[in-house]
Amino acid sequence: MAKIKIENIVASTSFNKELDLAKIAASVEGAEYKPKHFPGLVYKLKEPKTAMLLFRSGKIVCTGAKSLKDVKIAIEQITKNMGKAGVKVAKKPRIVVQNIVASSDLNAELNLNAIAISLGLEKVEY
Repeated sequence: MAKIKIENIVASTSFNKELDLAKIAASVEGAEYKPKHFPGLVYKLKEPKTAMLLFRSGKIVCTGAKSLKDVKIAIEQITKNMGKAGVKVAKKPRIVVQNIVASSDLNAELNLNAIAISLGLEKVEY
C-alpha cells in the first residue's frame, strides 16, 4: 500500500468573543495586522510551523499543520500568548478540522478524466 503524507491541515476554532486585533498585534510578539490589506491578524509559529489567522469575530483559522497534534499545540500557543498579553480567552476552545491535504505516490499513471467521469463530474474537481 502506498504511503500517504499529510501536507496541510486547516482547522478552525472560536474564542466566542470579539477580539481587538490592534491590541493583540501590539501586545503579542510576531503578530502582524495590516487591516488595509487583510481583515485578519496573522500570527506565524516556527514550531510547529503554522500560521494562525485571527478575526475580529473571535474566529481563528490554523493552517500549515502537518498533524492534529500540531493544530492543538498551535492553538494552545496563541491562547497562552494572548493571555500573557492580557487578552482573556477560553483555554481549550473546540477545534474543527476544515480540510486535510494529503499526497501519495501510487507509482502509476492515472487517467483523471476516466476517474472523474466514473465518480460523477458533480463530485470531482481537479
